[in-house]
Amino acid sequence: MNRPPLPPFTLDSALLKVQAAEDAWNTRDPYRVAQAYTPDSVWRNRDEFITGRAAIQDFLRRKWERELDYVLRKQLWAFTENRIAVRFQYEWHDHSGQWWRSYGNEQWSFAPNGLMERREASINDVRIESDQRRIFGARPAHDTTDLPVH
Repeated sequence: MNRPPLPPFTLDSALLKVQAAEDAWNTRDPYRVAQAYTPDSVWRNRDEFITGRAAIQDFLRRKWERELDYVLRKQLWAFTENRIAVRFQYEWHDHSGQWWRSYGNEQWSFAPNGLMERREASINDVRIESDQRRIFGARPAHDTTDLPVH
């Protein structure tokens, strides 16, 4: 199964890969998101280590049960032949109604068929008030805004 764009990446294909990941994660559909990873994909997410699609789906299901109304923005940071680095921000609220903005960086490695074989994510959460939110819904097609630093 191929998942274009395929490595080796160009600037245009790396940008497409990042946008496809953002779009998929914003569906909050664990099955759909997990299909972008190899069956034996290896993850580090914060302090959790995950291997395989079934474990990825389980992780994502738990994540989105806890991180309500999750909405994400990713930005290409760097790329090489089969690797991409991104920075991202997402906003969500917990069951008490407290809003959070999560900041992070990811390093991705891809198999020749375009499926991600490795994902390493470092993430920090910052408590925000609801009137401080700045990410609402899917990214408009024309939006190429850089992610704010704070």
